Amino acid sequence: MKRSELFIKTKKNAPSDEVAKNAQLLIRAGYVHKVMAGVYVYTPLGIRVVEKIKQIVREEMDRIGGQELIMTALQPKSVWEATGRWDDEVVDVWFKTKLKDETEIGLSWSHEEAIIDMMKQHISSYRDLPANVYQFQTKFRNELRSKSGIMRGREFVMKDMYSCSLDEQQHEAFYQSCIVAYNKIFERLGLGADTYVTFASGGAFTKFSHEFQTVCDAGEDNIYINKDKSIAVNEEVLTEENLKQLGINRDELTEVKTAEVGNIFNFGTQKSEEMDFSYTDSDGNKKYVHLGSYGIGITRVMGVIAEKFADDNGLVWSDNIAPYTIYLASIGDVSKEAQKLYEELSEQGIEVLFDDRDVRPGDKFADSDLMGIPYRLVISDRSLKEESVEVKHRKSGQAENIKINKIVSYLTDKIN
Repeated sequence: MKRSELFIKTKKNAPSDEVAKNAQLLIRAGYVHKVMAGVYVYTPLGIRVVEKIKQIVREEMDRIGGQELIMTALQPKSVWEATGRWDDEVVDVWFKTKLKDETEIGLSWSHEEAIIDMMKQHISSYRDLPANVYQFQTKFRNELRSKSGIMRGREFVMKDMYSCSLDEQQHEAFYQSCIVAYNKIFERLGLGADTYVTFASGGAFTKFSHEFQTVCDAGEDNIYINKDKSIAVNEEVLTEENLKQLGINRDELTEVKTAEVGNIFNFGTQKSEEMDFSYTDSDGNKKYVHLGSYGIGITRVMGVIAEKFADDNGLVWSDNIAPYTIYLASIGDVSKEAQKLYEELSEQGIEVLFDDRDVRPGDKFADSDLMGIPYRLVISDRSLKEESVEVKHRKSGQAENIKINKIVSYLTDKIN
């Protein structure tokens, strides 16, 4: 992509009412546009990051047997009344509206009941189980406050998966495989070292759940961790009874500020019983399906990464989720040579953003840093005299001159 053709405009300042660092930087760097608190437009640049995060999640969900689908965001009132979760006293984040014929509907904040309603048409025998499906979809939550940028939105992209199992044993095996998959996802996203599987309240879902909490000063949760035992407990369930169950003492725990990036819930057969979601076993007996729910906030993860790894100059993306790997900047009368290098890199499958604009070198360098592209290549009259290109690594700040005829192999090795 050439910078002159990319739908983007960087800014020196973020909106005055935006207090979250992640959103300030993402707005300034051209990844998102703020519509209102908790509601953002994702530009072509932002979409590239979102899609790369989704692909990492997709690969790990497929690896444990998940199959992708997409549900509708429009939710019938009757489906949710069966479990009592249409009631605003039970779920206080509904966006509700009406069809032209006055039929009341809601905009999806989650999909457990909707998945069960659909699965009832597909599962009737033990031969139909297990079934594990997931989706990437926009969720709508009428949050009272949205002051954390894209880390807590009223409209956000979420991966939610639902498992349907024969019995508790089959469910538990899948549940544990999902914990392993989630840990792998956060490791690949660069958050593994700071993300803890956390014992927490189930809220409007279940009595208890497991959250995946990432240490982050801008987070909204407080958890208590024991690194040696790899145990973490959310502040909301920090009771003597729960600590005893986990085999730890209060003085063994350290309090940290975190952001929730994922969660998993074990519903057992509760919702299946409420909605009569059953199957016939091999002996012809009626049994209720064991259900699990597993979520990752895709855009929230993007915000946490932006928040944690930014520096004074802007965003810092890792190679596997950056919108482009290379920021190519031409300086001086080198347009032909720059175009040739751009084409050569692109032909090798290397993602390049070519800043071909007629602006000052300082503006190009500032935008490269602000946007957080992993490698900046500068081709100039001076570098061409030495038949080289200057390569600067965004994260380390280290720069070196590489011969033009070696640059493709150099970058390929770095990226791999």
